[in-house]
Amino acid sequence: MLCFVHFTAHSIMLYCQCFLVNDMTNFSVKLADVNIGVTSIYDTTKIFCTDYLTNDLPDFTVTITESDIEHEKNKSRKHSPDLKFTPEYLETLAVYRKIAERMPEYDTILFHGSVIAVDGIAYMFTAKSGTGKSTHARLWRELLGSRAVMINDDKPLLKITDTAVTAYGTPWNGKHRLGCNISAPLKAVCVLSRSEQNGIEPLTKAEALKHLYTQTYRPESLTSAQKTMKLIDDLANTVKLYSLKCNMHPTAAQTAYNAIKD
Repeated sequence: MLCFVHFTAHSIMLYCQCFLVNDMTNFSVKLADVNIGVTSIYDTTKIFCTDYLTNDLPDFTVTITESDIEHEKNKSRKHSPDLKFTPEYLETLAVYRKIAERMPEYDTILFHGSVIAVDGIAYMFTAKSGTGKSTHARLWRELLGSRAVMINDDKPLLKITDTAVTAYGTPWNGKHRLGCNISAPLKAVCVLSRSEQNGIEPLTKAEALKHLYTQTYRPESLTSAQKTMKLIDDLANTVKLYSLKCNMHPTAAQTAYNAIKD
């Protein structure tokens, strides 16, 4: 299942250390065209979401408590027992978890992947953490220059209909903070694996689904979890699916791009 602990820990801790707990902070963000009210304990959470703030009335609201932060601390200990995370950082995880729980109501899921837009069309690379998603996306940027724009390097939102999928940027965009507040139609999903030789081939829906399930946040609510499963199925029906075996050489980007651009 999708793990929250791999979010932008290092970058958030750098600027969270300077802040103390104040009164509750209220603000709204727009994510995947949904307006969300947030009541946070720490001002740093609003700062973290700066590029996504909105004055529009919220479609729903999430409120963070100390118990939510404690919940994230316990989850983080299971996955990274040797790391210590600040309450400010843990609050950002709690916010996104609560948002992700509600987003299936708006035909939207939280996905673990690196999404890049080329000439306004989005392509997503997904795999277990540490496989090389971010590195491969960087190779695309080096290959394509200004034509390539990072939407989100870690945990984008995907809005899914019967006929189209749209990838959206979010503040939760990886430890290198690569991404921006834009969206683009998603054309293809590439499941990455490392190999000495570069190669790409289509995946069947059945082959792809097991990867898509493990990289999608699955809500605790039964209703939202069922809706999420349907959305994953719609995702597999709507976009092109590929298995991409690649090394870290620049030719890996050329191989992938040539195969899926048309």
